[in-house]
Amino acid sequence: MMGSSGSLEVVVLKLLAIPLALVAFQSTANASVRPLPAPLRANLEGQFWRPGCPVPLSQLRLLTVKHWGFDGRVHNGQLVVNQDVAKPLQAVFERLYELRFPIRYLRVNIYGPKGVPEHGDVSGSFECRKAVPSPCGTGSGNWSNHAYGHAVDLNPRENPYVGCGRVRDPTRARYITRTRLYKGMVTPAVVRAFASIGWGWGGSWSGQTKDYMHFSTTGG
Repeated sequence: MMGSSGSLEVVVLKLLAIPLALVAFQSTANASVRPLPAPLRANLEGQFWRPGCPVPLSQLRLLTVKHWGFDGRVHNGQLVVNQDVAKPLQAVFERLYELRFPIRYLRVNIYGPKGVPEHGDVSGSFECRKAVPSPCGTGSGNWSNHAYGHAVDLNPRENPYVGCGRVRDPTRARYITRTRLYKGMVTPAVVRAFASIGWGWGGSWSGQTKDYMHFSTTGG
């Protein structure tokens, strides 16, 4: 009887493992990198991209990834990135999926008529703009890494831009202290996932300014 029971347990464990394997397979199978569709290009032109930006639209790609949402469900997410970092970022988001790191909102419809949802907790990459000064600093006048499609922001509400202990939105002040991790806050494992492709984290900046949402090729 002991041997029969042990065999049954092995079979049950194997059956339970099948759904997890399928989920892992689907997360990879549904990821893609492709040129910008015409409607997305049209939405970018004008407000988010214009002649004189550091990269042409032809150099940008639409990256589609699987991610976990704040609702505990799997979602299809999309972001616009530079073609030279699209594949490495695909690997990073596959790792974030494995970690079950939740991302509240990762959609390219923010570039369209709907714009940013009311909660404002939007993750993304490309925007042709200059670097934004910290809440207690001044702007450098240089292009942001976002203008090159070389940066990703994750859950900006839970990972705010902090300067001199201040944030622009007072509702995000509870996330300044990083000793307690709330849902959506960047973890050491997330930092390591981006570090695996050579990207730095704004939360590692020296001094009083920290950009906890921000990952980029230069770390700046």
